[in-house]
Amino acid sequence: MNFFYVMNGRRLKQYFIIAASLVFAIGIIYVEKDQVSVFSTNEPAAIYSVQTDRKVIALTFDISWGDKRAEPIIKVLEDKGVKKSTFFLSSPWSKTHPEVVDKLVKGGFEIGSHGYRHVNYTELSDEEIRAEIETAHQMLTDLTKKPPALIRLPNGDFDKRVLKIADELNYKVIQWDTDSMDWKNIGVDQIVERVVTKAHNGDIVLLHASDSSEQTHEALPRIIDQLKAQGYEFVTVSEMIHQTSVTQTPVNDQMFKNWN
Repeated sequence: MNFFYVMNGRRLKQYFIIAASLVFAIGIIYVEKDQVSVFSTNEPAAIYSVQTDRKVIALTFDISWGDKRAEPIIKVLEDKGVKKSTFFLSSPWSKTHPEVVDKLVKGGFEIGSHGYRHVNYTELSDEEIRAEIETAHQMLTDLTKKPPALIRLPNGDFDKRVLKIADELNYKVIQWDTDSMDWKNIGVDQIVERVVTKAHNGDIVLLHASDSSEQTHEALPRIIDQLKAQGYEFVTVSEMIHQTSVTQTPVNDQMFKNWN
């Protein structure tokens, strides 16, 4: 009989240790929940590409300053018959270049927001982030007569907090899966090679139409011709999102930067 109670005492001790370990683990997860890289499907996320069997690709162009590159790029797209591309426009630039914005609208290109000030949103307060997005939204809506629903954050900089605020303002945050590196002016051949060799179904390609990107308009005709030769169809980001599921990347509150 004594042996019976000793065995149960040992088991109770084991159960106690296991229970204590579980409570400890749960406590750690709770305390460190902001650092745990667990990404719920219900959380806002940036879109990098789209999973699809169709050979579709989205060419996207960021514009934040300058007056030399945008129109040559628009002309290349028109000459090549590519009417479905997405331009992410800085709202101050748009306000000082209404004629270019008008060309984009009349050309049927999709307009997304590139924010107001070209600053890192992760360094701003919640109120400042909201003000940046809302100010740009109103300016672009006034210019294009259509409220933008997509945003590419300045410098590609965001974290979970920024994504949440953008989502509350009914914006989808758009990143990219293929970076042309045109903003580094690495050479026309290298820009073409990067895009063409990395292109895949559902790809979102990052290009620029700011004056700092001096070689994009030269690389673009070759990019378009070679992608067409591979059988790709050009679509806007919104059209691509509606294809099927999107590819999202878990955010561990790190900053995603692309200086442009």
